[in-house]
Amino acid sequence: MSETQQLYGQSQAKNLLTRSIAADRLAHAYLFRGPDGVGKQLFAKRLAAIINCKQSEGFVACGTCSSCKKLAAGSHPDFVLVSPQKGAIKIDQVRALIKSLSFAPYEAKTRVVVLEDIHTMRAEAANSLLKTLEEPPENNILILTADTAGNVLQTIISRCQSIPFYSLTTEETVSILMAQEDELDLDTAHLLARLSEGSPGKGLLFYKKDLIPLWQELTSLLVEPESNSDKNSGKVLLMAERIAALKEDLPYLLGLIRLWLRDCLFVLNGHDQGTESLNRRKEWNSPQYFAKLQAIDRAEKELSRNCNRTLVCEVLLFQLTA
Repeated sequence: MSETQQLYGQSQAKNLLTRSIAADRLAHAYLFRGPDGVGKQLFAKRLAAIINCKQSEGFVACGTCSSCKKLAAGSHPDFVLVSPQKGAIKIDQVRALIKSLSFAPYEAKTRVVVLEDIHTMRAEAANSLLKTLEEPPENNILILTADTAGNVLQTIISRCQSIPFYSLTTEETVSILMAQEDELDLDTAHLLARLSEGSPGKGLLFYKKDLIPLWQELTSLLVEPESNSDKNSGKVLLMAERIAALKEDLPYLLGLIRLWLRDCLFVLNGHDQGTESLNRRKEWNSPQYFAKLQAIDRAEKELSRNCNRTLVCEVLLFQLTA
């Protein structure tokens, strides 16, 4: 299966799952946990293919049997994907899932259920899932994915076999980006790989959403503010309006700004390594850099509380340009 051969990195996850398959000792519930965009969902889908493939070998599915073809086409009735709705997995989704699991798989020997980003799951939804996680109905495997930084209930963690995922190398990330985007040149792919910090998923998002040009324009505004204060205030307000329009993609841009500030701080303290996001820097002192990093933290918290997005961005940019 050619798609399987394009699984880059995550050798520990691959080895753990391969051994479990070979010993016919797959767990009833897994927690794939690691940074966003490093392949957790892809591995979950690949495991689903292997479990029901008629000619699988190791961690490779054939890609030609009816099960593999249906899974690749997104039409397999026994592969269930539960994703957050408006930023969270809700209790109604969990209840519907539990009800569906009471029925036998339609055609496969094992139904595979993937619950994405369970760190977004509300407490009542998580609690309603606990019994199913502990004793899922026969012929069902649950795979939960979560971001490393996300908060996952200990009661969920204790009921799953945890599989760690890690950031990929720059070379692995570049290979994935080049394979995914035919028009992407090598230099841009390297820039995306460095800015995404080993997350191909983030790198692709940066590219498709044109976040890099906007980030470069924003850092230029911070480095070289207009000498005329009124004119500079106008630029800040226009930029705040533009970045607020990113909506759900705004946290990614804030992450890029944080990375730039961090790299500037590294250079200020005599550490040149790991500063690939640095094109130009501002001559602030350490307390000023830390104050601006804290300003981003406050903005993210306010955005998570559904405060006025444009107003949050205006306050943040005035703090960053001060």
